[in-house]
Amino acid sequence: MAAFTCTSRPPVSLRSETKISSSPSASLSARRMFAVLPESGGLRIRLSHSPASLTSIHPRVSRLRRGVVCEAQDTTTDIVSIVNDSTWESLVLKADGPVLVDFWAPWCGPCKMIDPLVNELAQQYTGKVKFYKLNTDDSPSTPSQYNVRSIPTIMIFVNGEKKDAIIGAVQKSILTSSIDKFLQ
Repeated sequence: MAAFTCTSRPPVSLRSETKISSSPSASLSARRMFAVLPESGGLRIRLSHSPASLTSIHPRVSRLRRGVVCEAQDTTTDIVSIVNDSTWESLVLKADGPVLVDFWAPWCGPCKMIDPLVNELAQQYTGKVKFYKLNTDDSPSTPSQYNVRSIPTIMIFVNGEKKDAIIGAVQKSILTSSIDKFLQ
């Protein structure tokens, strides 16, 4: 589990979109200890405040005494490394053997659909194929160089040469048959 602390001083006020754990089965201490940010996907915020401020927990959190402590948890099993414009040549073009690159963006629905499949294939082909993800928003020049016009686009490179491209969220069998073509 990854853990980090982010503190904010002086006292912090949480915005109304922050949800406080208020399940009837949760104890009072649990309700006062954690806020869940809906856009965080697994990030729990532990609220550090005085017992006197418990009356203001819900629906408004107005005063926190010491700050906000963030606890990050590993929520994915990504074994796919990140590549960007500056690491492209060393990681993809100069790699020995086949390399699969997933061109994606965080706002792309089909990219989110195919992501678990790419992670599964990365586990299946461990030691045989290198897997990378390239965020097209953060690294626009490489997708432009390879004429990536829509995402998700999966490209397979062998010894620095583009061998295949699969566009869209496709079935696992299509990706495995494409990968298998380039394995000796």
